[in-house]
Amino acid sequence: MKLNLTASTKSFWIYTILFALLFSSCARVPITGRRQLSLLPESMLVNMALTSYQEFMTNKPPLPDNDPRVIRVRKVGERISPAVHQYLTDHGQAERIQSLQWQYNVVEDSTVNAWVMPGGKVMFYTGILPLMESDDDLAVVMAHEVAHVIARHGNERMSQQLVVMLGAISLEAALMEKPEETRNLFLLAYGVGGQLGTLAYSRRHELEADRLGMIFMAMAGYNPETAVTFWERMHNHVGGAEPPQFLSTHPTSSARITAAREFLPEAKQFMKTQ
Repeated sequence: MKLNLTASTKSFWIYTILFALLFSSCARVPITGRRQLSLLPESMLVNMALTSYQEFMTNKPPLPDNDPRVIRVRKVGERISPAVHQYLTDHGQAERIQSLQWQYNVVEDSTVNAWVMPGGKVMFYTGILPLMESDDDLAVVMAHEVAHVIARHGNERMSQQLVVMLGAISLEAALMEKPEETRNLFLLAYGVGGQLGTLAYSRRHELEADRLGMIFMAMAGYNPETAVTFWERMHNHVGGAEPPQFLSTHPTSSARITAAREFLPEAKQFMKTQ
């Protein structure tokens, strides 16, 4: 038997499923305790990330293992990640690190950038290295990337996108009986609103990674005070060429500097005694 569901009925069931997913798929970020949405199996994201990481390196081969810049990046990464693993294990959160296999690579590219994929696949661009006057500077960025992985921001971002997609489907179902022009106008307005909503979450992730990163570098014996001076250096490097904060996936440099100063007292409590 074929059921003919009205737009309102379809919308009702979509929202019912959506709310069920939201209430049953929440986790907490280590240390910060923030509740986060996690709809996808982490193992799936790790496998997807590994494939993407390998494809990237096929198209843009990384520097050789004996390159001094690679040695430097790996030295810092291999100091931070074990310290974080030990902390999480000691605090009953070992499940966060079970699927992680860290890789640290450097690619020849003048772009000031570094990024990480789920599972611990880190990539530094040579363009950012001149801004790192010390290993503590490098640790600021490395620990930030490690924090994205530990906090599972990739899973949360994809989960948010799934929720936005479900919301768009529900809205279109609810507007089915309206003229085409009106429906398109509403969907366009929803798309802009949905985009701004997810961008706000992205900025939250960046600041959370800054906060956790300062803690993680402190755990590994690096000086978290360096985060303030590093972001000041980055601010001077980019000058005023920044998009408006409300339309950027990253906080402005000035916002990051202010936040780093606020995070510093907490990070110092985790400083490793030499």
